[in-house]
Amino acid sequence: MQQDKLLAIQDSVNRQLSQKITQFSNEQIPVLALTDALHYASAQGGKRLRPALCLTMGEALKLDHHALLDCASAIEFIHAYSLVHDDLPAMDNDTLRRGKPTCHVQFGEATAILAGDALQGLALQTLVESTHLDANQKILACQLLLDAAGPRGMIAGQMLDMLGEKTTLTLDQLTQLHQLKTGALITVSLLLGALTSVYFDQIKPTLTSLGNHIGLAFQIHDDILDIEVSTEQRGKTQGRDCELGKSTYPSLLGLKESKVMRDYHIAQAQADLKQLVSHPATTGDLDFLAEIIRFIGERQH
Repeated sequence: MQQDKLLAIQDSVNRQLSQKITQFSNEQIPVLALTDALHYASAQGGKRLRPALCLTMGEALKLDHHALLDCASAIEFIHAYSLVHDDLPAMDNDTLRRGKPTCHVQFGEATAILAGDALQGLALQTLVESTHLDANQKILACQLLLDAAGPRGMIAGQMLDMLGEKTTLTLDQLTQLHQLKTGALITVSLLLGALTSVYFDQIKPTLTSLGNHIGLAFQIHDDILDIEVSTEQRGKTQGRDCELGKSTYPSLLGLKESKVMRDYHIAQAQADLKQLVSHPATTGDLDFLAEIIRFIGERQH
C-alpha cells in the first residue's frame, strides 16, 4: 500500500477531527474531562479506513476536497463513538483498544458514555454546519449517515451481536449481523464520497455492492486475526470473541474456509471496482482504493 498517501489521509483526518472538537466545544464550560475524552477517543491511532474510502472515492470523481473531508470526519466521529460504546462494561467489556486503555478505563464509565453521545453530535454538526455542502447535500448526507448508523444499520447489527452471544448463529444470520454492524458504515463511506457527484444515483448501486463486500471481507479477516494474531500485535485482546461466546466465521466454517470466503468477497469488491473504473463519472484513478481492498486481507491489526 502507498504508505505516504495513507499517512497523509490519516494526518489530514486527525487534524480535522481535533479542529471540529475544538470548534464545537465551549472553553467557558468547565468540562475538560469530557473534552479530553473526545480527543482521546477520536485520535487513538486508528487506520482511518472509512475516511480513506470516502476521500479516495471522491478524489476519483474529482469532487471538492473540503466537502469530502467534512463527510469523512462525520463518518469517523460515528465510528469512534461506536467503539467507545462497544467497549463499555455493559457491552463487550473490553479494556484495550488500539494498544491503549479503552475510553471507560481511561476516563471512567460515565464520562465514556457521555463522550460517545457527544461524538454522535459532532458528526451531525460537522455535516449540518459545513460551509462546503449545500442545503440539499447536507440533508442527504445526514440521511445516509443516520440510516447507516441507526436502528436499520450499525445499531441493529450491534443488537444482533449482543443477542447472538452464547448461541450459534447460522451463516446467513452472521452475515446479516456484520453487513449491519460493520458493512453499513463502510458502505456509507463510499456513498458520502460520491454524494456531490452528478452521477451519484447512477453509481449508488455499485458503491453499495462494493461496500457490502469490503465490509464482509474486513469482518471475516478480523475474526481470523482474533485467532491468529497476538494481543501485542493487534492492539486488542486476543480471543475476546471466543470469551464472549460469539459466533464467528472461523467458529462456523473453520479457518481455511473463512479465508476462502474472505478472498471471495475481496474478489467481488475488485469486480465492482472495475465497473466504477469504466464509468464516465470516474475521471481520476482508483488505484489507491484497489490497494485498500487488497490490504484488507493482508493487515495484521
